[in-house]
Amino acid sequence: MSKATMRAVGVIPSKKEICLVEHAAPQIAGAYDIKVKSLDVGICGTDKEICAFFYGSPPHGSEYLVLGHESLGQVVEVGSGVSVFQPGDLVVPSVRRPCPHHHCLPCQRGFQDFCFTGDFTERGIKMTHGFMTDYYVEEEQYLTLVPPELRDVGVLVEPLTVAEKGLAQVWQIQERLPWAAPEGAEGGRGAGRRAVVLGAGPVGILGAMALLANGFETYVYSRSKAPNAKSELVDSIGAKYLSSLTTSVEELAERIGAIDLVYEAMGVARVAFDVLRVLGTNGIFVFTGIPIPNPPIGIDADNIMRNVVLKNQAVVGTVNADRPAFQAAIRDLGTFLYRWPEALHALITGRHRIDSYKDVLLGDKTGIKNVIAFD
Repeated sequence: MSKATMRAVGVIPSKKEICLVEHAAPQIAGAYDIKVKSLDVGICGTDKEICAFFYGSPPHGSEYLVLGHESLGQVVEVGSGVSVFQPGDLVVPSVRRPCPHHHCLPCQRGFQDFCFTGDFTERGIKMTHGFMTDYYVEEEQYLTLVPPELRDVGVLVEPLTVAEKGLAQVWQIQERLPWAAPEGAEGGRGAGRRAVVLGAGPVGILGAMALLANGFETYVYSRSKAPNAKSELVDSIGAKYLSSLTTSVEELAERIGAIDLVYEAMGVARVAFDVLRVLGTNGIFVFTGIPIPNPPIGIDADNIMRNVVLKNQAVVGTVNADRPAFQAAIRDLGTFLYRWPEALHALITGRHRIDSYKDVLLGDKTGIKNVIAFD
């Protein structure tokens, strides 16, 4: 492989292939560009769905799309206009880039996660190469500094931003309740309230940690019967694990009582809408999962609609994340590392060389979070 190229894991949708490609080595081209060496790239369900060709589109002029949107990297070179970063800094990049339309006010104001044209791009997902490669170049505005003490867990920042943005919306919505605990309240803003997390994958467990850190009594509702590695991890941080195979939705509600918040991190519509039926008065349901194409399902629509109206419920979706969510995720990872160091490290259950990409993306690697490690 020449100095002009480097290793990258890419998908070729037109051929339905996943392969190791010789990708052009990036160079700084603008004053605010930063060259980053990849350290860790996390594998998530989105990557596997792209590898199953449910979605994922290469940039214009390329037959392949470089994968990877969960990244921890180290700065190796900066453009002449860069003032915040310097070589040696640890950084995480955001994923979504704004659309080009001047009439899209969210994108024009740096809130491309709320883009209403749909013409945004996403690194490693939609029309822009990702981070599963030796080096990448990124603009300063899309990078966030990570403190050195988070080196071993920094790759978890991006999945945690899902929960951070979801919680930011929860706090805004619950301003409608003047008696709700304000920011800085003793015990946290969720003190005295009950939250249910759907799913015990990385996004779910990180979400459970965020909810616990905010004072919620937290339950994780997932498929696998306890005991298992995930249930033991959930129990170790002070949440309560329940299996949908042994506890029905009705039993879940009876056991917990009024459910103030549901944080969905499963991507399974049938389970999500079943739990939505038992959301409590004034409760909020946050959707984060994106189901793969499946046949339509039947839901108890009349009862759900009745509850939403009569119980003043709110249902909200959240996708990607803005800079405040990344900053909050980095702050909270530090909190998690202090409170639950063993559990946080246990979330990363495998670090693999880039040559093992097929085993990780297409094989049956188990665990919670698998990572491609470049360092």
